[in-house]
Amino acid sequence: MSISSRPDTASYTVVARLLHWLMALALIGMVILGYTMKTLPLSPLKLQVYSWHKWIGITLLALVIIRLAWRLLNRPPSLPASMSTLTRGLAHAGHAALYAVMVAIPLSGWLMSSAKGFQTVWFGVLPLPDLVAKNKPLGEALVQVHIILNYVLIALVALHILAALKHHFIDRDGLLRRITFVSTKEKA
Repeated sequence: MSISSRPDTASYTVVARLLHWLMALALIGMVILGYTMKTLPLSPLKLQVYSWHKWIGITLLALVIIRLAWRLLNRPPSLPASMSTLTRGLAHAGHAALYAVMVAIPLSGWLMSSAKGFQTVWFGVLPLPDLVAKNKPLGEALVQVHIILNYVLIALVALHILAALKHHFIDRDGLLRRITFVSTKEKA
């Protein structure tokens, strides 16, 4: 739902598309970085990679908040009329789940760092407050939460991509073009 009075259009705004693709690339990079850093031997490099992972995670948290605010202020295009009520409900639920997980993952990482006694310092400059007191058992539990949420994200992204490809190649309803830069209608 949007508080914008702008008329519906065939494409997402340029800002929405930029945020979508920037976050998609960053999330892919973060998953790869997350798995890679676990394999590194304890060293200054490993500690630096962990710092980068936390910096990017906090940045993604800020971007998802900006993205949610943009979506609330700028009505997304309507779903194709050919979509069934069930399919529309699944699309809305899928997007809501993606947003929820994109918020939950960096928060779980921040909570985990706090519980393990490692302060998050954004870009090595801005110390962020610990969200919880040091608590080793909680920290270990949050490691599992963080991992599970990442697997949920991977599954949701896979379903999101499959649904977009289905709409593009089977339904041929133009849904995928709305979020790409192939579209001819541009708005800020």
